[in-house]
Amino acid sequence: MVREQGSEVIYLDHAATSWPKPPQVIEAMQQALIHDSANPGRGSHAMAVRASRILFNTRKKLARLFHIGNPNDISFALNTTGALNQAIKGFVKPGDHVIATSVEHNSVRRPLEYLKRTAGVQVSYVETDAAGRLDPKRVEAEITSSTTLIVMNHSSNLLGSILPVAEVGEIARRHGVKLLVDAAQSAGVVDIDVGLLGIDMLAFPGHKGLLGPQGTGGLYIHPELELEPFIHGGTGSQSEAIEQPKVRPDRYESGTQNTPGLAGLQAGVEYVLHEKVENIHTKEWTLTQHLMEKLKPVSGLQLLGPELGQPRTGIVAFVVDGLDSSEMGFILDQHYNIAVRTGYHCTPLAHIQAGTQGTGAVRASVGCFTTMDEVEAFAEAVKEIVRGNR
Repeated sequence: MVREQGSEVIYLDHAATSWPKPPQVIEAMQQALIHDSANPGRGSHAMAVRASRILFNTRKKLARLFHIGNPNDISFALNTTGALNQAIKGFVKPGDHVIATSVEHNSVRRPLEYLKRTAGVQVSYVETDAAGRLDPKRVEAEITSSTTLIVMNHSSNLLGSILPVAEVGEIARRHGVKLLVDAAQSAGVVDIDVGLLGIDMLAFPGHKGLLGPQGTGGLYIHPELELEPFIHGGTGSQSEAIEQPKVRPDRYESGTQNTPGLAGLQAGVEYVLHEKVENIHTKEWTLTQHLMEKLKPVSGLQLLGPELGQPRTGIVAFVVDGLDSSEMGFILDQHYNIAVRTGYHCTPLAHIQAGTQGTGAVRASVGCFTTMDEVEAFAEAVKEIVRGNR
């Protein structure tokens, strides 16, 4: 079933970035570039006002999606990594104790290790099981008098497991500890209510489940929480002041914002709101379950993450005995025109939990536009490659 060169790609790398984008996302970006490309917040002329309105309306849509009371509690960032760095470095003080999990992305681990090295911050990584499932009691057991922050993935970008944010949020509230959630794999595909889940800070990408363009993302900051800005500079407000303004979102948004990108993000969020998060999640879960059913009988192939029938996001990762993950990815790309992610996925901690730190893994991830035919074609391609390797 090797596909001919030039045939349409089967894209199964949505955990890295979603593709294709809805047509209305592309249209919104084009219209912003043509009609509204002035600098938002940097002028009172009509085009600048329209650009500012794009930013505010995007915040409003995001606030509706995440059940946030005040849209100005959302600050835009280039990506989840930027949002996480603002949250972690803007909140954690020298001598603090931070709790994270053993399935964190390097976007969490590296800032924490930097603060550990430079500011005497203590960091505890609570282990999950091999499938990436977290016992909240193990988080509570790590809390000390110095603990100020818990940082956790909502869903592992390797294992697809969905972590118990609500339970950990309740533990954090009881102990007076703040909760930061990395929603890189859950925003737009798992329902998020920051109030119900006890989330104090939520870092999210615009270019994955929210279907916007790359270079967009954001950070929700609880209204009672103040962070030190990670970046200082011009905000278009209080320009005569020496210090960074206190008003939100300006305090955390120095420099010119990505107006066309945020116009696209607004359209992506509108699409998600229209389709409904629960429907998108159900579709992606159905696709992953079908893929796992097809791959499970393959001799020498080990599926990672929660078992069949268990909650997960649209990620299916696996290893094959005697076959390097990068080689598998290369064959899928060159001979089958199928795009997947291989290697270590910027999450070595999760690979340690899964026992794949020496091999890496192949990761297929579906999106809201993935079809059952594409999943079938991928499963057949994997079977052919494995048979040819015997």
